[in-house]
Amino acid sequence: MNRPSTVACGEPDDGTDTSGVHAPLRIAIMTDETGWHTGRLKKAFRARGAEARCVDLADCRIDTTWQPHGLMLPGFGHTLPDAVFVRGIAGGTFEQVTLRLGILHALRESGVPVYNDARAIERSVDKSMTSFLLHRHGVRTPATWAGESAAFAQRVLMREAAAGRQVVLKPLFGSQGHGLKRLGARRAAPALLAPLPSLKPYRQVAYLQRYIDASRAGFDWRVLVIGGRAVAAMRRVGGKGWIHNFAQGATCEAAELDAPLALTAVRATEALGLDYAGVDLIPDPDDPARPLVLEVNGVAAWRGLQSVTPVDVAAALVDDLLFRKLPAQRGALAAAASESGEAAVVALRGRHG
Repeated sequence: MNRPSTVACGEPDDGTDTSGVHAPLRIAIMTDETGWHTGRLKKAFRARGAEARCVDLADCRIDTTWQPHGLMLPGFGHTLPDAVFVRGIAGGTFEQVTLRLGILHALRESGVPVYNDARAIERSVDKSMTSFLLHRHGVRTPATWAGESAAFAQRVLMREAAAGRQVVLKPLFGSQGHGLKRLGARRAAPALLAPLPSLKPYRQVAYLQRYIDASRAGFDWRVLVIGGRAVAAMRRVGGKGWIHNFAQGATCEAAELDAPLALTAVRATEALGLDYAGVDLIPDPDDPARPLVLEVNGVAAWRGLQSVTPVDVAAALVDDLLFRKLPAQRGALAAAASESGEAAVVALRGRHG
């Protein structure tokens, strides 16, 4: 516990007050906006006897005069939460984002479990590091190039086009399919090659990923991994041309979570050190039994997935955080879940891990 104990002097500090009633756990949900996702999370925490409060990282600060921790989180006074669930980090200047991640680093250094912590989020937000770590850990992913040289990027584009392939230019930091451009060989006019576009909209960084032509399939997968287990999957069909993002108009369909799909998603999540992740995969036209990982989202939304799966995603996330990150409180949490009529971690049983 990170808040002052209410136990009388000379009695063991076991997290209870003098009446023997367990003080509720206090959870900070880090988010820059409230809505459907935070509502589901707060309800799940409440059902398990924990109090959850939404906090914007932009409102937090490092203050070395703020005793005793040097960290100020709105709503927590001079204490710290028992755990932190990172639901969203607002964009901003490099300095603003660095400070917000620094708050998460400082919480971890202060002994507060952070789910997902800043180190894992940094790996997943940076697409180039994601690609590097997937490659390093032997997780199948399309060939990728990242650098600041426009000349090098142009050479990659020309080489891939000469082999009859295309590449996708992506923002290094980005999500929901925004800013993607497909470049390279064209079926209608293979001899024509458009030059590499200006990298100015991409902050002078070229992140290129070999385009995998899955047009025969016409979909990609999103697999949700929680606590080292793949718990739910969906197919994203249609959308904006070849981009199958829910935010780009794709429709969600339930998908069978078979072993190759589940194990690949779990390995990708482990490669980045994430507690939970939304893993985007695509069929490999040359080897349909072995999917390729496109991206790994460390601050994953799940509204589309929830519409096609019986798994209570928020409950599964909350159970994993509470029972894996706060093991000392398992007894009290199980009792609270029993009283509320909800079975803890039921959503995770029988899934692939």
